Amino acid sequence: MKIVKNIKTIAKNILNLEAQAILDSAIALDDSFENCVQEMLHCKGRIVITGIGKSAIIANKIVATMNSTGTPALFMHAADAIHGDLGMILPDDMVVCISKSGNTPEIKVLVPLLKRTGAKLVAMVGNIESFLAQQSDYVINATVAAEACPLNLAPTTSTTVALALGDALAMCLLECRNFSANDFAKYHPGGALGKKLYLKVEDLFPANAVPKVLENASIKEIILEMTSNRLGATAVINESSSLVGIITDGDLRRMLNKHENFTHIFAKDIMNPSPTVVKTDDYAVHALRIMQEKNITQLVVVNQDYQLLGFVHLHDLLKEGLV
Repeated sequence: MKIVKNIKTIAKNILNLEAQAILDSAIALDDSFENCVQEMLHCKGRIVITGIGKSAIIANKIVATMNSTGTPALFMHAADAIHGDLGMILPDDMVVCISKSGNTPEIKVLVPLLKRTGAKLVAMVGNIESFLAQQSDYVINATVAAEACPLNLAPTTSTTVALALGDALAMCLLECRNFSANDFAKYHPGGALGKKLYLKVEDLFPANAVPKVLENASIKEIILEMTSNRLGATAVINESSSLVGIITDGDLRRMLNKHENFTHIFAKDIMNPSPTVVKTDDYAVHALRIMQEKNITQLVVVNQDYQLLGFVHLHDLLKEGLV
Protein backbone atom coordinates (compact mmCIF):
# COMPACT_ATOMS: atom_id res chain seq x y z
CA MET A 1 0.00 0.00 0.00
CA LYS A 2 1.31 3.42 -0.94
CA ILE A 3 1.87 5.59 2.12
CA VAL A 4 1.17 9.31 1.72
CA LYS A 5 3.41 11.32 4.05
CA ASN A 6 2.07 14.82 3.42
CA ILE A 7 -1.55 14.27 4.47
CA LYS A 8 -1.76 17.49 6.49
CA THR A 9 -0.43 19.46 3.54
CA ILE A 10 -3.00 17.90 1.22
CA ALA A 11 -5.83 18.64 3.67
CA LYS A 12 -4.73 22.26 4.09
CA ASN A 13 -4.57 22.72 0.32
CA ILE A 14 -8.09 21.34 -0.07
CA LEU A 15 -9.47 23.60 2.66
CA ASN A 16 -7.68 26.63 1.18
CA LEU A 17 -9.06 25.86 -2.28
CA GLU A 18 -12.61 25.55 -0.96
CA ALA A 19 -12.27 28.65 1.19
CA GLN A 20 -11.04 30.65 -1.79
CA ALA A 21 -13.92 29.37 -3.89
CA ILE A 22 -16.40 30.68 -1.32
CA LEU A 23 -14.62 34.07 -1.27
CA ASP A 24 -14.79 34.14 -5.08
CA SER A 25 -18.53 33.41 -4.97
CA ALA A 26 -19.00 36.37 -2.62
CA ILE A 27 -17.28 38.61 -5.16
CA ALA A 28 -19.48 37.20 -7.92
CA LEU A 29 -22.75 38.06 -6.11
CA ASP A 30 -24.82 40.44 -8.24
CA ASP A 31 -28.26 42.06 -8.39
CA SER A 32 -29.83 38.77 -9.45
CA PHE A 33 -29.13 37.34 -6.00
CA GLU A 34 -30.71 40.33 -4.26
CA ASN A 35 -33.72 40.25 -6.59
CA CYS A 36 -34.10 36.54 -5.93
CA VAL A 37 -34.20 37.13 -2.16
CA GLN A 38 -36.79 39.88 -2.61
CA GLU A 39 -38.95 37.53 -4.70
CA MET A 40 -38.64 34.82 -2.05
CA LEU A 41 -39.69 37.26 0.67
CA HIS A 42 -42.91 37.95 -1.19
CA CYS A 43 -43.44 34.37 -2.40
CA LYS A 44 -46.96 33.19 -1.50
CA GLY A 45 -46.03 29.54 -2.00
CA ARG A 46 -43.09 27.38 -0.95
CA ILE A 47 -39.44 27.36 -1.92
CA VAL A 48 -38.83 24.06 -3.72
CA ILE A 49 -35.19 23.06 -4.13
CA THR A 50 -34.12 20.40 -6.57
CA GLY A 51 -31.01 18.78 -7.91
CA ILE A 52 -29.53 15.44 -8.87
CA GLY A 53 -26.59 13.48 -7.49
CA LYS A 54 -24.49 15.45 -5.00
CA SER A 55 -26.53 18.56 -5.78
CA ALA A 56 -29.60 16.77 -4.43
CA ILE A 57 -27.82 16.21 -1.12
CA ILE A 58 -26.95 19.91 -0.92
CA ALA A 59 -30.54 20.79 -1.82
CA ASN A 60 -31.78 18.68 1.09
CA LYS A 61 -29.56 20.55 3.54
CA ILE A 62 -30.64 23.97 2.25
CA VAL A 63 -34.28 22.93 2.62
CA ALA A 64 -33.62 21.92 6.23
CA THR A 65 -31.92 25.26 6.96
CA MET A 66 -34.74 27.27 5.42
CA ASN A 67 -37.46 25.35 7.25
CA SER A 68 -35.71 25.89 10.57
CA THR A 69 -35.33 29.62 10.00
CA GLY A 70 -38.83 30.59 8.92
CA THR A 71 -38.87 29.94 5.16
CA PRO A 72 -41.20 27.06 4.16
CA ALA A 73 -39.25 24.83 1.78
CA LEU A 74 -39.56 21.44 0.10
CA PHE A 75 -37.06 19.10 -1.53
CA MET A 76 -37.78 17.56 -4.90
CA HIS A 77 -35.33 15.15 -6.51
CA ALA A 78 -34.77 16.16 -10.12
CA ALA A 79 -35.02 12.56 -11.35
CA ASP A 80 -38.23 11.89 -9.43
CA ALA A 81 -39.79 15.11 -10.68
CA ILE A 82 -40.42 13.70 -14.15
CA HIS A 83 -41.95 10.58 -12.63
CA GLY A 84 -44.74 12.21 -10.68
CA ASP A 85 -43.16 14.51 -8.08
CA LEU A 86 -43.67 17.49 -10.36
CA GLY A 87 -47.22 17.47 -9.00
CA MET A 88 -45.99 19.12 -5.80
CA ILE A 89 -45.15 22.34 -7.66
CA LEU A 90 -47.80 25.08 -7.47
CA PRO A 91 -47.91 28.33 -9.48
CA ASP A 92 -47.07 30.46 -6.44
CA ASP A 93 -43.94 28.44 -5.63
CA MET A 94 -40.33 29.24 -6.45
CA VAL A 95 -38.08 26.42 -7.63
CA VAL A 96 -34.33 26.56 -7.04
CA CYS A 97 -32.48 24.17 -9.33
CA ILE A 98 -28.91 23.34 -8.32
CA SER A 99 -26.58 22.16 -11.06
CA LYS A 100 -22.89 22.55 -11.76
CA SER A 101 -23.08 22.39 -15.54
CA GLY A 102 -26.69 23.42 -16.10
CA ASN A 103 -26.66 21.31 -19.26
CA THR A 104 -27.30 17.74 -18.12
CA PRO A 105 -29.97 15.71 -19.95
CA GLU A 106 -32.11 15.59 -16.80
CA ILE A 107 -32.04 19.39 -16.50
CA LYS A 108 -32.96 19.87 -20.15
CA VAL A 109 -35.99 17.64 -19.66
CA LEU A 110 -37.01 19.14 -16.33
CA VAL A 111 -36.70 22.87 -16.99
CA PRO A 112 -39.49 23.18 -19.62
CA LEU A 113 -41.79 21.16 -17.37
CA LEU A 114 -41.05 23.42 -14.41
CA LYS A 115 -41.74 26.55 -16.47
CA ARG A 116 -45.18 25.18 -17.44
CA THR A 117 -46.20 25.13 -13.77
CA GLY A 118 -45.98 28.92 -13.62
CA ALA A 119 -43.54 28.82 -10.70
CA LYS A 120 -40.55 31.14 -10.75
CA LEU A 121 -37.31 29.33 -11.60
CA VAL A 122 -33.97 30.05 -9.92
CA ALA A 123 -30.74 28.58 -11.24
CA MET A 124 -27.91 28.00 -8.76
CA VAL A 125 -25.49 27.04 -11.44
CA GLY A 126 -21.78 26.77 -12.15
CA ASN A 127 -22.16 27.85 -15.78
CA ILE A 128 -24.06 31.09 -16.27
CA GLU A 129 -24.15 30.51 -20.03
CA SER A 130 -25.85 27.13 -19.64
CA PHE A 131 -29.31 26.02 -20.72
CA LEU A 132 -30.55 26.20 -17.13
CA ALA A 133 -29.23 29.73 -16.60
CA GLN A 134 -30.72 30.98 -19.86
CA GLN A 135 -34.16 29.58 -19.00
CA SER A 136 -34.32 30.83 -15.40
CA ASP A 137 -35.90 33.94 -13.91
CA TYR A 138 -32.99 34.40 -11.52
CA VAL A 139 -29.41 33.16 -11.69
CA ILE A 140 -27.18 32.60 -8.66
CA ASN A 141 -23.62 32.30 -9.87
CA ALA A 142 -22.01 29.19 -8.33
CA THR A 143 -19.08 29.05 -10.73
CA VAL A 144 -15.86 27.50 -9.42
CA ALA A 145 -12.44 27.51 -11.04
CA ALA A 146 -11.91 23.81 -10.37
CA GLU A 147 -12.89 21.04 -8.02
CA ALA A 148 -10.65 20.45 -5.02
CA CYS A 149 -10.42 16.86 -6.21
CA PRO A 150 -6.94 16.43 -7.78
CA LEU A 151 -8.63 14.74 -10.72
CA ASN A 152 -11.07 17.68 -11.03
CA LEU A 153 -13.89 15.13 -11.06
CA ALA A 154 -15.44 14.52 -7.62
CA PRO A 155 -17.87 17.33 -6.65
CA THR A 156 -16.05 19.08 -3.81
CA THR A 157 -15.51 22.79 -4.31
CA SER A 158 -18.72 23.10 -6.33
CA THR A 159 -20.89 21.50 -3.64
CA THR A 160 -19.22 23.58 -0.93
CA VAL A 161 -19.99 26.79 -2.82
CA ALA A 162 -23.59 25.69 -3.45
CA LEU A 163 -24.02 24.92 0.24
CA ALA A 164 -22.57 28.30 1.24
CA LEU A 165 -24.81 30.13 -1.22
CA GLY A 166 -27.79 28.24 0.20
CA ASP A 167 -26.81 29.41 3.68
CA ALA A 168 -26.50 32.96 2.34
CA LEU A 169 -30.02 32.75 0.89
CA ALA A 170 -31.49 31.39 4.12
CA MET A 171 -29.72 33.92 6.34
CA CYS A 172 -30.68 36.87 4.12
CA LEU A 173 -34.31 35.74 4.38
CA LEU A 174 -33.92 35.32 8.15
CA GLU A 175 -32.56 38.83 8.63
CA CYS A 176 -35.08 40.46 6.29
CA ARG A 177 -37.89 38.83 8.29
CA ASN A 178 -36.34 39.90 11.63
CA PHE A 179 -36.43 36.25 12.65
CA SER A 180 -35.63 36.14 16.37
CA ALA A 181 -34.26 33.59 18.84
CA ASN A 182 -37.82 33.09 20.09
CA ASP A 183 -38.95 32.32 16.54
CA PHE A 184 -36.06 29.89 16.22
CA ALA A 185 -37.16 28.14 19.41
CA LYS A 186 -40.60 27.44 17.90
CA TYR A 187 -38.96 25.28 15.24
CA HIS A 188 -36.45 23.63 17.61
CA PRO A 189 -38.45 22.53 20.66
CA GLY A 190 -36.55 19.28 21.09
CA GLY A 191 -33.11 18.58 22.44
CA ALA A 192 -30.64 20.79 24.25
CA LEU A 193 -30.72 23.46 21.52
CA GLY A 194 -34.45 24.00 21.90
CA LYS A 195 -34.29 23.99 25.67
CA LYS A 196 -31.62 26.66 25.66
CA LEU A 197 -34.01 28.86 23.73
CA TYR A 198 -37.25 28.34 25.63
CA LEU A 199 -36.66 26.65 29.02
CA LYS A 200 -37.00 29.10 31.91
CA VAL A 201 -36.18 28.99 35.61
CA GLU A 202 -39.90 28.73 36.40
CA ASP A 203 -39.92 25.37 34.59
CA LEU A 204 -37.25 23.95 36.90
CA PHE A 205 -37.48 25.04 40.52
CA PRO A 206 -41.09 24.47 41.77
CA ALA A 207 -40.52 20.81 42.69
CA ASN A 208 -37.29 21.52 44.57
CA ALA A 209 -36.94 21.82 48.36
CA VAL A 210 -36.82 25.36 49.73
CA PRO A 211 -34.46 25.38 52.73
CA LYS A 212 -34.87 28.62 54.65
CA VAL A 213 -34.20 30.03 58.11
CA LEU A 214 -34.91 33.33 59.80
CA GLU A 215 -32.16 35.85 60.48
CA ASN A 216 -32.02 34.92 64.16
CA ALA A 217 -31.92 31.15 63.60
CA SER A 218 -29.34 29.27 65.66
CA ILE A 219 -26.50 27.23 64.24
CA LYS A 220 -28.40 24.06 65.21
CA GLU A 221 -31.45 25.21 63.27
CA ILE A 222 -29.29 26.07 60.29
CA ILE A 223 -27.58 22.66 60.23
CA LEU A 224 -30.89 20.80 60.62
CA GLU A 225 -32.45 22.80 57.77
CA MET A 226 -29.50 22.29 55.45
CA THR A 227 -29.08 18.57 56.15
CA SER A 228 -32.78 17.75 55.96
CA ASN A 229 -33.03 19.26 52.49
CA ARG A 230 -29.61 18.04 51.29
CA LEU A 231 -29.00 21.12 49.18
CA GLY A 232 -25.79 22.27 50.83
CA ALA A 233 -27.26 25.71 51.43
CA THR A 234 -30.16 27.53 53.00
CA ALA A 235 -31.74 30.88 52.29
CA VAL A 236 -32.00 33.43 55.08
CA ILE A 237 -35.22 35.44 55.19
CA ASN A 238 -36.79 38.10 57.34
CA GLU A 239 -40.26 38.07 58.88
CA SER A 240 -41.74 39.20 55.55
CA SER A 241 -40.18 36.23 53.67
CA SER A 242 -37.87 38.57 51.81
CA LEU A 243 -34.44 37.18 51.03
CA VAL A 244 -31.67 38.76 53.10
CA GLY A 245 -28.86 36.26 52.58
CA ILE A 246 -27.67 32.71 51.98
CA ILE A 247 -25.62 30.27 54.05
CA THR A 248 -23.68 27.49 52.35
CA ASP A 249 -21.85 24.52 53.84
CA GLY A 250 -18.65 26.49 53.19
CA ASP A 251 -19.90 29.30 55.44
CA LEU A 252 -20.59 26.74 58.18
CA ARG A 253 -17.11 25.20 57.91
CA ARG A 254 -15.46 28.61 58.11
CA MET A 255 -17.54 29.45 61.18
CA LEU A 256 -16.64 26.16 62.91
CA ASN A 257 -12.93 26.72 62.22
CA LYS A 258 -13.12 30.22 63.63
CA HIS A 259 -15.23 29.66 66.76
CA GLU A 260 -15.12 27.09 69.55
CA ASN A 261 -18.43 28.19 71.03
CA PHE A 262 -21.19 29.11 68.59
CA THR A 263 -24.20 29.36 70.89
CA HIS A 264 -24.10 33.14 70.51
CA ILE A 265 -23.88 33.02 66.67
CA PHE A 266 -26.96 33.39 64.48
CA ALA A 267 -27.79 33.13 60.79
CA LYS A 268 -27.36 36.86 60.19
CA ASP A 269 -23.80 36.63 61.54
CA ILE A 270 -22.47 34.11 59.04
CA MET A 271 -24.71 34.55 55.97
CA ASN A 272 -23.63 36.05 52.67
CA PRO A 273 -25.83 39.17 52.51
CA SER A 274 -25.51 39.44 48.72
CA PRO A 275 -26.61 36.08 47.30
CA THR A 276 -26.70 35.56 43.56
CA VAL A 277 -30.33 35.32 42.47
CA VAL A 278 -32.43 34.65 39.38
CA LYS A 279 -36.04 35.49 38.55
CA THR A 280 -38.69 33.03 37.41
CA ASP A 281 -38.75 34.40 33.86
CA ASP A 282 -34.97 34.16 33.40
CA TYR A 283 -33.91 31.55 30.88
CA ALA A 284 -32.39 28.38 32.29
CA VAL A 285 -29.32 28.86 30.13
CA HIS A 286 -28.82 32.24 31.85
CA ALA A 287 -28.86 30.49 35.23
CA LEU A 288 -26.32 27.99 33.92
CA ARG A 289 -24.04 30.78 32.72
CA ILE A 290 -24.11 32.40 36.16
CA MET A 291 -23.28 29.11 37.89
CA GLN A 292 -20.35 28.54 35.55
CA GLU A 293 -19.00 32.07 35.96
CA LYS A 294 -19.27 32.03 39.76
CA ASN A 295 -18.39 28.34 40.17
CA ILE A 296 -21.49 27.63 42.27
CA THR A 297 -24.08 24.86 42.10
CA GLN A 298 -27.31 26.57 43.11
CA LEU A 299 -29.08 29.89 42.76
CA VAL A 300 -31.85 31.44 44.82
CA VAL A 301 -35.07 32.19 42.95
CA VAL A 302 -36.90 35.38 43.94
CA ASN A 303 -39.82 37.39 42.63
CA GLN A 304 -39.87 41.07 41.70
CA ASP A 305 -40.24 42.01 45.39
CA TYR A 306 -37.18 39.93 46.32
CA GLN A 307 -39.28 37.39 48.20
CA LEU A 308 -37.90 33.89 48.36
CA LEU A 309 -39.52 31.42 45.93
CA GLY A 310 -37.05 28.55 45.85
CA PHE A 311 -33.76 27.21 44.53
CA VAL A 312 -32.59 26.12 41.09
CA HIS A 313 -29.73 23.62 41.18
CA LEU A 314 -27.07 22.57 38.73
CA HIS A 315 -28.61 19.09 38.82
CA ASP A 316 -31.81 20.54 37.33
CA LEU A 317 -29.82 21.80 34.36
CA LEU A 318 -27.95 18.51 34.05
CA LYS A 319 -31.24 16.64 34.00
CA GLU A 320 -32.49 18.81 31.14
CA GLY A 321 -29.31 18.20 29.13
CA LEU A 322 -28.19 21.83 29.15
CA VAL A 323 -24.74 20.98 30.53
